Amino acid sequence: MKHELQLITVLGCSILLIGFGLLGITMDWGNAGQWLVQAGLLWGFICQHIWRRLDLNRDNAEAPLYNNLGWGNRLTILRGGLIALTGGFLFQNHDNALNVLLPASLYTLAAILDRLDGFVARRSKQVSLLGNELDISFDALGLVIAPLLAIGLGKIHWTYLILSAAYYIYRWGLQRRRNLGLPVYALPPNPLRRILAGFQMGFIAIVLWPLLNPALTTSAGIAFMLPVLFGFVADWWVVCGSIQPQVLSRLEIFSVRFFQPGLRVLLILLVFLAAKDSVLFAGMTIHVFGLLLSTGLILLGFTGRLGALILIMLLGRHYSSGAIDFTGYVLIFTVSWILLLGTGRFSLWQWDDEWVTRYDGA
Repeated sequence: MKHELQLITVLGCSILLIGFGLLGITMDWGNAGQWLVQAGLLWGFICQHIWRRLDLNRDNAEAPLYNNLGWGNRLTILRGGLIALTGGFLFQNHDNALNVLLPASLYTLAAILDRLDGFVARRSKQVSLLGNELDISFDALGLVIAPLLAIGLGKIHWTYLILSAAYYIYRWGLQRRRNLGLPVYALPPNPLRRILAGFQMGFIAIVLWPLLNPALTTSAGIAFMLPVLFGFVADWWVVCGSIQPQVLSRLEIFSVRFFQPGLRVLLILLVFLAAKDSVLFAGMTIHVFGLLLSTGLILLGFTGRLGALILIMLLGRHYSSGAIDFTGYVLIFTVSWILLLGTGRFSLWQWDDEWVTRYDGA
């Protein structure tokens, strides 16, 4: 297993050198050198992180070590490598198209692998504590690097970095409580944590591409960030004993019964106002059909998350240039929260909820 990780480390260094040469030839050697230093430091950090946790390469704390990393962990390490390569483009000149398209491609592939590595680990029957630890760590690292790139491109507001720092602040707080001898209470399982993290990666991956109006992505970034920050604060109160885990259960019930259905009603009102005041229905027939289809799916709760995704894409087209009015901002927040949380009670078919919550390959 150690020999295998040594080979992976060397392979990663070789890819860095090849990338340095290609970037030097296609752009200039100064930018290529900066990329190599930044990506190399990140790859070194990732490798050190893995080496220090090799004793977790087992099914549970009492199980024996696996004799190899397994394909699930290999894909997770590949995802970490892609994030390191993405980080090489930080603080570069974004007037060069390659400095925009390459990191967008690399991080998008990393986001896709986030769904696949767990599937492969479960299908190969080699789920490990190491894979879970690396998965969470690389998610957090990616949500520092990719947002920094997006801020440099002017696609999201700098306050999104509050979310980037939240995981590290949370982990630091837990360790500090343990060092001080303070109690740390267990969190109840909640699949929403994993769902929200996955949506953040998908959102930032899309934002990195030069497709959407920065005014839309900036407001959507704040909308995507707020539920995650609320979750971190609520979890912190639970681990500190300030509130009981039952409070989180009650909040979840309130959201499903009242908040999420309320968002659906509000959305229909906002679409009506936007269509009336800013000719939202103007344009091609396919645009009108898509708007009616997406709002219908959301109102009925028939794969409402899919409807929200379609509507966000249509809003991206509608607000492709120019300013967004107040109704537009509220509409962006509303449809973003429906995408993140779902449609809740009185929904006809929530297949999309089942898809985002399931563990593929289990």
